[in-house]
Amino acid sequence: MADRDHNKRILLELLKRPGNANCADCGAPDPDWASYKLGVFICLNCSGIHRNLTEISRVKSIRLDFWDDDLVEFMKANGNAVAKERYEKNVPAFFYRPQATDCAVLREQWIRAKYERQEFSGNNKDPRDMNCSGCHEGFLWKRGKDNREFLKRKFILSEKDFTLMYYTKQVSKGPKAVISIKDLNATFQPEKIKHPHGLQITYLKEDHTRSIFVYHEGTQEIVSWFNAIRAARFSYLKTAFPTASDSELVPWITRNYLKEGYMEKTGPMQREPFKKRWFILDSQDRKLLYFKDPLDAVEKGAIFIGNKEHGYKVTNILPQSIRGNRWKCGITVETPERQFIFTCENEREHREWMEALNQVISKPMSPQDYTMEANVRRRR
Repeated sequence: MADRDHNKRILLELLKRPGNANCADCGAPDPDWASYKLGVFICLNCSGIHRNLTEISRVKSIRLDFWDDDLVEFMKANGNAVAKERYEKNVPAFFYRPQATDCAVLREQWIRAKYERQEFSGNNKDPRDMNCSGCHEGFLWKRGKDNREFLKRKFILSEKDFTLMYYTKQVSKGPKAVISIKDLNATFQPEKIKHPHGLQITYLKEDHTRSIFVYHEGTQEIVSWFNAIRAARFSYLKTAFPTASDSELVPWITRNYLKEGYMEKTGPMQREPFKKRWFILDSQDRKLLYFKDPLDAVEKGAIFIGNKEHGYKVTNILPQSIRGNRWKCGITVETPERQFIFTCENEREHREWMEALNQVISKPMSPQDYTMEANVRRRR
């Protein structure tokens, strides 16, 4: 008969092996669960997804469940490093590998792609299942700019032309918009869009950030769209920067925003009434964007956040002359041209905004950043 405590000690020792100290699927530290059919150590959140894959995965708690000797021996013979070599052998460079903080749809489809469809093992013979093309077309539900209703629209992504087009009527009558891949970003926003598969696509139009909000009812389809956009972006970046390595280009394919949320702001004279605005801090473009509403199609303004050695500074002190602010946790952003005054609703939000802004200000500026800085200044 298996010794419960002995086997538990063995499993805890296995967690110290290279690769096993983090979740095999999302990278979360200190996994407490394992799939005894796949031989991987996983976190609590990913174990919930594995529970739905009953034909290929079965899970147990390392600390709480009873483990038979043969299952422990199986875990000994496998582990996260072995599984990675087996199931992630051919992951395309552009394909998004979810982190612990990513939304459920990304983590679920990554797990299904690896173990259920085996898209990256080299065993998949059906090219339709490989999300390795920067060309994609189909229907997505898109939020209207003016009526704010989600309507079904035809989208066509072309890696050849580096464009994303969508249509409000028949394709034969031409696209409603042709969006260049050059400045496009895509990020999942389920809470903001209020749909578990909600995707925000942003791009530059006449030096202003334009957003469209879409979703698809199918989990695999919306993630296929996301990775197809990443494939097209990766292809564009390889063309634009032919000497750069894949590892240098991958962080520039798409990105999540460093911080989002409400703050109140006043105007340039610092006597104007404070207005509640939705802010997005894009650390890659070094821009703090603000909107009247989180789902506005076009930003109302942009503030470039440069480096501290170039006259940029953030403090938690409000000028004494400031009046009329409902929220008392203040932030002052100083640029070479002017001061920007913001207030946060509570201390937690204030702390998070201060940390995020300081993170950007501490980052050295690249040649592209100077171009972005000039473009933002020209708009003012």
